[in-house]
Amino acid sequence: MTRTRVPLGAAVPSLVRWGLSSDADLVFRTLTTFGSRTERTLAVELGLPARRTAEALAELRECGAAVSTTEARAMSRIWTSRRPAVVVELLRSRQLRPMDPESRVRSHRGIMTALRTSGIAAALPATTVPGLPGDFADGMRYLSSRAAGRMRLAEVVGQDIHELWTMSPDQSPDAESARAAAPVDAALLDRGVRCRLLRPPPADGDRLDVSSHLVNGTSYQCYDSDEVPLRMIMVDRRVAFIPADPRDLERGYFEFTGPAVVDALAGLFDRQWSAAVTQQQALVAPIQLSEREHALIALLATGHTDRTAADILTISPRSVTNMLRALMDRLGVENRFQLGLTLGALRVVTPPMNPES
Repeated sequence: MTRTRVPLGAAVPSLVRWGLSSDADLVFRTLTTFGSRTERTLAVELGLPARRTAEALAELRECGAAVSTTEARAMSRIWTSRRPAVVVELLRSRQLRPMDPESRVRSHRGIMTALRTSGIAAALPATTVPGLPGDFADGMRYLSSRAAGRMRLAEVVGQDIHELWTMSPDQSPDAESARAAAPVDAALLDRGVRCRLLRPPPADGDRLDVSSHLVNGTSYQCYDSDEVPLRMIMVDRRVAFIPADPRDLERGYFEFTGPAVVDALAGLFDRQWSAAVTQQQALVAPIQLSEREHALIALLATGHTDRTAADILTISPRSVTNMLRALMDRLGVENRFQLGLTLGALRVVTPPMNPES
């Protein structure tokens, strides 16, 4: 059987990103790092109950992440993980749910048509972009290339601004856009600009943000939505940028500064954002922490151990364990890893900011 061990300390992708349980992820990491194991050995080494170890292995087998020998006794079978790159590709292809690109084009053009026919942006061209760059109507400018759009956006966000809103219909990060956005995002974070990002769920189910956007739940808020009607960037509800051609970003952007157009687009963003927030809240059960529970979670989130957190709260380490167990039961999770993920999704405690980052 082919060995799949990776060097000790090498990065192993998290299978939780594609919906697998934390137990399955832990077992996969163990097999990948330390080599083939029996079910019994895994249970002993990881300190997992036999039932949970068996369920994790069954989960890995079902998704093709691990295979076993054919011994009659389950506990005697030797399990081996497949190569991480192969497993990631399997999980991505299994969960791939791409959106129809034509529906995004139709949505974009429908909104632009509505702006034109309503009279608030009557100068917008019906089928083609303006022939020449520059102002073509009051409060409307044509930036004739993608590079020109980026330069103008950098000029606007370089001013004293307070909010930046982005709607992006991309399910997969655009590497070029991510590289261009990264330094801008860092500068906005340093300046305390509050940013919002609205985007569709990832096509492959991978919830890890690899777009270079600084999403930390405080300065940068991000929500997934099944309905992202067009690509747009808005600054302080006073300037909006929209691609001139949804099929080809190289054809440039429209810049809108007219109050009527900007108000209409801000209202569109507000409605989509509110719907996305409501959808996210419906995915997780609400929970109200007591003051002591909130203090405990905050201490653990900043790196305290059970003992040091207990000392600060003047309670026993056993009380810390009992409080965490009670929280797990209330939220229907089985371990601390799952508890942390769930509390993070509920935004119960804001992760600490690294002052050196």
